[in-house]
Amino acid sequence: QVQVVESGGGLVQPGGSLRLSCGASGSNFGIGNMGWYRQAPGKQREWVTYITSGGLTDYDDSVEDRFTISRDNSKNTANLQMDNLKPEDPGIYSCSVTLRRYPPFTKRAAFWGPGTQVPVSS
Repeated sequence: QVQVVESGGGLVQPGGSLRLSCGASGSNFGIGNMGWYRQAPGKQREWVTYITSGGLTDYDDSVEDRFTISRDNSKNTANLQMDNLKPEDPGIYSCSVTLRRYPPFTKRAAFWGPGTQVPVSS
C-alpha cells in the first residue's frame, strides 16, 4: 500500500548540482526515517544519507558537505540537494522509507522507490 517515488534525476556535469525528491504515500502508520541509497554501475548499493522523522541527519563521508537532505513532513517528502557532483556520484538513487509505527507482529521493513538515474557526463 505504501508507495515511494523518486524524481529529479538527470544528466549533469561534474561540479554541477541536482535536486532529488522522494515522496511517500499510502501509509496508515506515519512515515519514520527517510533515506537515500545509490548504486553505481558495476558496484553494490551503498547508503548515502538519511533523515529521521525528527529531522536528525547523517551522511556518508563521501557526500558530507556536498549533499544535503531535508524533509517536509506535511507532504511526506524528502529532498536531496546534491552540489559539486563528482565522477563517483553517478548511479541510480533510491529512496527508502520506514514507517513511524508498524502493526503488531509485523516485521519492521523499509519501502523502496523504483529509483531515479543520476548520470554525470564526462
